[in-house]
Amino acid sequence: MSSKHLKGIHVDHCKNTAGMPVIPMTLPEKVYIPMSMHIGAPCQPLVAVGDHVKVGQIIGDCQAPVSAPIHSSVSGDVEAIEVFMTQNGRPDTNIIIKTDGKQEVADTVKPPVINNKEDFIKAVRASGVVGLGGASFPMSIKYNTKPGQVDTLIINGAECEPYITVDHASMLAHAQEIINGMRNAMKWVDIPKGVIGIESNKPDAIAKFKELLAGDPSIQVCELRQVYPQGAERVMIYETTGRHLIAGKLPADVGCIVSNVTSMLKLEQFIETGMPLVTKFITVDGNVIAKPQNVEVPIGTMICDVIEFCGGIKEGMELRKVILGGPMMGRAIPRDDFAVLKSNSAILCFDETFADLNPETACINCGRCVEGCPMNLMPARLSRAFKDKNVDLLREYNVMSCMNCGCCAYSCPARKQLNFEIAQAKLLVMEDDKKQKAKAEAEAKAAAEKEGGEK
Repeated sequence: MSSKHLKGIHVDHCKNTAGMPVIPMTLPEKVYIPMSMHIGAPCQPLVAVGDHVKVGQIIGDCQAPVSAPIHSSVSGDVEAIEVFMTQNGRPDTNIIIKTDGKQEVADTVKPPVINNKEDFIKAVRASGVVGLGGASFPMSIKYNTKPGQVDTLIINGAECEPYITVDHASMLAHAQEIINGMRNAMKWVDIPKGVIGIESNKPDAIAKFKELLAGDPSIQVCELRQVYPQGAERVMIYETTGRHLIAGKLPADVGCIVSNVTSMLKLEQFIETGMPLVTKFITVDGNVIAKPQNVEVPIGTMICDVIEFCGGIKEGMELRKVILGGPMMGRAIPRDDFAVLKSNSAILCFDETFADLNPETACINCGRCVEGCPMNLMPARLSRAFKDKNVDLLREYNVMSCMNCGCCAYSCPARKQLNFEIAQAKLLVMEDDKKQKAKAEAEAKAAAEKEGGEK
């Protein structure tokens, strides 16, 4: 392994929908729009039952520093506002809208006026765009940097997960808009250099951007190795700039901003048209899907409706597992009656041949988990330390540097659930940190009170 690259693994990409355009989905009868679709504070409903809403109308917002507004993806009437469990596994307030089929656009949908950085940050927030690669971090927070703090804007077009191809489709169909979005961001945030990182298995996208950027030295197209997890933020930063982003730090701390390629597209479309984020590009695939394809889905559409639009389940096959996102870092859900969120990039449906897990066997100390870990961790040792509840050893082994990419579990011939165990280990360390902080604060308070009493 060259020292110029971080480690990783090679996975079968299964890009069955590669080359397929994104097809607009027919309108569902209802949408169920949750008020928590981003990292940070949930939004509060700004509409009431019986209200008529239009496409692009803001229906939820929050004044917390880390948040993003939520807009209606359809025109119709608010039928109910109810609290029930969403795909995130927690209760959330949902605005249920019965569509009228007209898709009337709200009067508020107008291109923003941008004259300076402050205007740009306000526009980014107003767009409702969050990290569309799955992280769902509000985009406006990323770009609200200190003067001179960032010198490189990185657009993540790696799309290294198996099955998912919507970013590839976005790059082919909307390359110029993505470039325009980069130029806008670089102008208003005063970022001198731009980089578009694309894996080598997308030569048509690489050629497209190179053609459009010929003669523009400020934006570079970086052809990346086809290796997982190339699209992880820390890996992307190192592979495109050579800079190390350590755990607990933000990209801006090493002079970078990283945005998913479709996030940049949606932001630019808002700047040009005023239409906020109301639809999501999603790859629908898996061995039981009748017609795998890339679909533009109104946010809040039920997953079962999306599956039905793609021909439903193949005749004679049984749906046994639904994964949102890619099979490496995606999340399995217990049923298909959850709403599509801003963070969803794929719906993968499988039968029992993919759903059943092979039983675990004993670790043979082969070291494959170490060989594949891009963060140079020792996953098997972390697993043992977690089972022993040895927090000090977990810290010594640098558990918080784990990205939960799943390379270790994928590489393990014993089928150990290393990724899950390490994720739990990180929670264990964070809980211990809270206890230690609380103890230190209590001791400091007691000492202060004692000192005051003595005086």
